[in-house]
Amino acid sequence: MQCILIALNRFLQEKHGSKMAFLDGNPPERLCMPIVDHIQSLGGEVKLNSRIKKIELNDDGTVKRFLLNSGDVIEGDVYVFATPVDILKLLLPDNWKEIPYFKKLEKLVGVPVINVHIWFDRKLKNTYDHLLFSRSPLLSVYADMSQTCKEYYDPKQSMLELVFAPAEEWISRSDSEIIDATMGELAKLFPDEISADQSKAKIVKYHVVKTPRSVYKTIPDCEPCRPLQRSPIEGFYLAGDYTKQKYLASMEGAVLSGKLCTQAIVQDYELLVARGQRELTEATMG
Repeated sequence: MQCILIALNRFLQEKHGSKMAFLDGNPPERLCMPIVDHIQSLGGEVKLNSRIKKIELNDDGTVKRFLLNSGDVIEGDVYVFATPVDILKLLLPDNWKEIPYFKKLEKLVGVPVINVHIWFDRKLKNTYDHLLFSRSPLLSVYADMSQTCKEYYDPKQSMLELVFAPAEEWISRSDSEIIDATMGELAKLFPDEISADQSKAKIVKYHVVKTPRSVYKTIPDCEPCRPLQRSPIEGFYLAGDYTKQKYLASMEGAVLSGKLCTQAIVQDYELLVARGQRELTEATMG
């Protein structure tokens, strides 16, 4: 219930809490690329397809560098780990695993989520320019992207994007089985316009996206296990929707966690500078 109560509190207490915003196009182009452009304009570099193989430590337990699968290494003054919680747990150095801050992460476990995109041969009448919560036991939320998103706008055909969850029992099934189940549920939500056998609205094309480990599962007592963005390891910070912030496990929560992480780094600036100077002095003397 805590999950529901927190969400409802946001809707009720914040002035624009019931507003839902959509990107005007696909996320790689409209969300990710502007961020990449901004980083590069400031002299930064964005490496794609660069998985971290190992977090290597100094003798005092702080981060020495990130070793990538390619064999390259990343060295920095500050390290921010912005991955899903399951990936962090896989790469956690043995020296850190018994630290209470990291040990609590064991209770946070990602659950599978499936996204379904369906293009229909006609415009559905009972959809709105908004994110819609479903009464279906399989489809949690959905939106008609032909109405909510500029790039997919179409006055003649609807494109539904749906979150198929909980997905534990479906993640290993075929795309066609998932589409059949989705159509069966949509027939209940749109009885006048959709039927499971496609005798009404027909599918033009579809796309199924499976994420085996997505947001963490909200189970009792998991809230105290969510870590602050500042870790007990000097110079090492976390960001991600699973970290402590008010929006629970969501894209909004992930963005807010990044802001909180940045605030922590700015607050620690003098400490981090002193640490860097100390390391430089030790290296010079060595």
